[in-house]
Amino acid sequence: MTAQANPDGLVLQASHHDPAKTMERLIAAVTARGMSVFARIDHAAAAASAGLTLRPTEVLIFGNAKAGTPLMQSAQTTGIDLPLKALVFENGEGKTCIAYNNPKWIAARHGAVAVDGVLETMTATLAAVVQEAI
Repeated sequence: MTAQANPDGLVLQASHHDPAKTMERLIAAVTARGMSVFARIDHAAAAASAGLTLRPTEVLIFGNAKAGTPLMQSAQTTGIDLPLKALVFENGEGKTCIAYNNPKWIAARHGAVAVDGVLETMTATLAAVVQEAI
């Protein structure tokens, strides 16, 4: 990976697959757990349409209202960080990576208090989804 420092709350994992395969595996892992995929944003395609180049860079927006709603009930501003997002990209060294915000960091950022272990479940599920993808 590059020498860039990780921003606060960001989890960064290297993948053994190319960006397209990693994204395919991420979508499969998300949907297998009953979560909804809300959007897939291809930043590289957008850059190309503007006459610019960008290494493969895609964001997947996904989630489950049963997990996210309790956080928003506790601190409605968490809605800016929810649903969950994962960034799949090829770094400057040609390696594929996945980055995502740690749900515990999201909750702390907004002062949200999770009920009934929702935050722990969300964190563990997101980590497991990413492990399946990479």
